Amino acid sequence: MGRGAVFSLDYSLTAFDPPMSRSRSAPIHTITCAHEQSRDDSLNGFFLQASSHLDGLRHRRVSGFGFYDGTPDEAITPNAAPLGVHAWADEPIVGRGLLLDIDGLFSDEGTPLDHREGPAIDAGVLDRAAARQGCTVTPGDLILVHTGWASWYLNAGPADQGDVRERRCATGFAQSHDLLEWLWDNRIALFATDTFAVEVLPVLDGSPFLETAPEDRGMMHQELIAKLGVPLGELWNLEMLVADSRETGTWDALVVVKPLALLGGVGSPCNATAIR
Repeated sequence: MGRGAVFSLDYSLTAFDPPMSRSRSAPIHTITCAHEQSRDDSLNGFFLQASSHLDGLRHRRVSGFGFYDGTPDEAITPNAAPLGVHAWADEPIVGRGLLLDIDGLFSDEGTPLDHREGPAIDAGVLDRAAARQGCTVTPGDLILVHTGWASWYLNAGPADQGDVRERRCATGFAQSHDLLEWLWDNRIALFATDTFAVEVLPVLDGSPFLETAPEDRGMMHQELIAKLGVPLGELWNLEMLVADSRETGTWDALVVVKPLALLGGVGSPCNATAIR
């Protein structure tokens, strides 16, 4: 029997200001009125992936080939259905969410993550975190990875924020086949983190994807999205959930993810909720 505890996994739409991505500024909120007794509002410059969000299957194509499932370029247009995030609004992503506390793992091991330096995380820590928590990863899980990066960035001073933005430096998973194999072998339905890009930036010099993803300098987004078809969550707010987990020893929850019903959307605010 659940406790009825509910946790929002979204930061506010304007939380990341200044943003790590210079092309995704925070939206400008305007309130208007037709007369003094009513109010309406609008968002100007609303980039759907500027705060806590979900990368959909339109976000990255396989270089030189096409989008997920061989979807051609000409199908990727506004108001067209193929691979749009609206599919997950029509049928929300709902399942067992398993929180893996990487931040807690490294702290326990005496090697806390230094987010100013943007360390690369090996995929092996996922199993180590699960073992530390006494958890078992099961097929169909929605994996939520807590590193503490988003909280660190939001609470950092202007100098530290400016430094990591200038260097485009962010904690994340190392570009490696190991993460792809872990997701495939465990049949993960969604992979979300509180980091900027899931994977480490700058891309590691030894990335195995330098030749297959030259436009991204060897990022593995094309492997995760366009080949595996895994929805990616970035900049998720996992702070309250991890605090509850550390207090109660409960690491899973019912997680509901319902992005915007935007026909043909590339990405969307995650609009995610965990329930225990």
